[in-house]
Amino acid sequence: QVQLAESGGGLVQAGGSLRLSCAASGRTFSSVAMGWFRQAPGKEREFVAGIRWNGDITNYVDYASSAKGRFTISRDNDKNTVYLQMNSLKPEDTAVYYCAAAERPTRRMGDNSWSNSGMGYWGKGTQVTVSS
Repeated sequence: QVQLAESGGGLVQAGGSLRLSCAASGRTFSSVAMGWFRQAPGKEREFVAGIRWNGDITNYVDYASSAKGRFTISRDNDKNTVYLQMNSLKPEDTAVYYCAAAERPTRRMGDNSWSNSGMGYWGKGTQVTVSS
């Protein structure tokens, strides 16, 4: 069982930055794949970024095309926390951002995005609003 708690959301102007945090508890954090998803009003929840450990010292990361070059996912295993640094924010980034965890995420062929249904644990979300 994994419990997740997001923080760091808020209101920011276009072009600004925010860093989201997700604190995890309940089991060995370093072996769990962690992802960020978002859901805008009237839209489906979508993958943003994910980080997974492949049994060695390397963390592998995947990004949605909308996040590449602007967002950075990272993790601190000592703090059981995963972060999403978001730069150059746009109004279309406005959404509730969710942290999620899975033993083995389902990665789609082609773009390596993660499937929502493959994530076993979810946080309650944090609102990010980007004004124009």
